[in-house]
Amino acid sequence: MKVGVIRCRQTEDYCPGTTDFKSIRERSGAFEGVTEDIEIIGFISCGGCPGKRAPMRARELVDRGADTIAFASCIQRGNPLGYPCPFHKKMREIVVNAVGPEVKILDYTH
Repeated sequence: MKVGVIRCRQTEDYCPGTTDFKSIRERSGAFEGVTEDIEIIGFISCGGCPGKRAPMRARELVDRGADTIAFASCIQRGNPLGYPCPFHKKMREIVVNAVGPEVKILDYTH
């Protein structure tokens, strides 16, 4: 699995993504049960509200080798802010349209 992670821009100032990387390394959360090697292709923000840059960034991750796009848990689950992105459903929809059905989408990381 070659994964590109898209995170919430609002969390960049105080969340370095260590729990996202830990869940990938330890095969927990959305990566539980993954038996193949996992390579992190990139880790990037959505570009800020309302996430309009996410499809372009997801395409770039795919162009650089990602076969899976994972939305960091800050987007749908609101970790660590306690405030999920109000645009996550639409952002997911436009990312799926941008990268096509052959790219796997994970709605969270941990």
